[in-house]
Amino acid sequence: MQKILIISDTHSFLDERLLPHLDWCDHIWHAGDWGSVELSDTLEAMKPIQGVYGNIDNATLRQIYPKINHFTCEELSIGMTHIAGAPSKYKPDALECFAIKTPDVFVCGHSHILQVKRDLSRNGMLFINPGAAGTHGFHGVQTAIKLKIDGKRIFEVAVIEMNRRVKG
Repeated sequence: MQKILIISDTHSFLDERLLPHLDWCDHIWHAGDWGSVELSDTLEAMKPIQGVYGNIDNATLRQIYPKINHFTCEELSIGMTHIAGAPSKYKPDALECFAIKTPDVFVCGHSHILQVKRDLSRNGMLFINPGAAGTHGFHGVQTAIKLKIDGKRIFEVAVIEMNRRVKG
């Protein structure tokens, strides 16, 4: 069994309210817009990471993380990219990800809009956009997702909501 913390759009800000969730998890999945190599280094020192770069990320982060990431967790295939749209209208990067392989779980970011749903048009693929864990952007609440995976089973999916605060 693996405990996963899914975050995105941190924009160089690691909210200390995420620290108990970082302690809890076995792995961090970051769906891009890290904002800084320092944030990536901080998280990498804490837990193993799977991630992708986002549209604001610099050349160094683009060397560390791919645009599209396919990996396995337990017995599930995971696909990830930053700019994906939504199940009603996928963007080119998501379609490129699916052309490689339609995953069991698809993780994206960019929109700062929390969304978790099954895409029945893609064999029931679980679509996860954790919203934005950072403070930059239009979102009113900072969000992340945590869940457990055991074999092919995904359970105890929970939304982490944090009242938006000013950096610092």
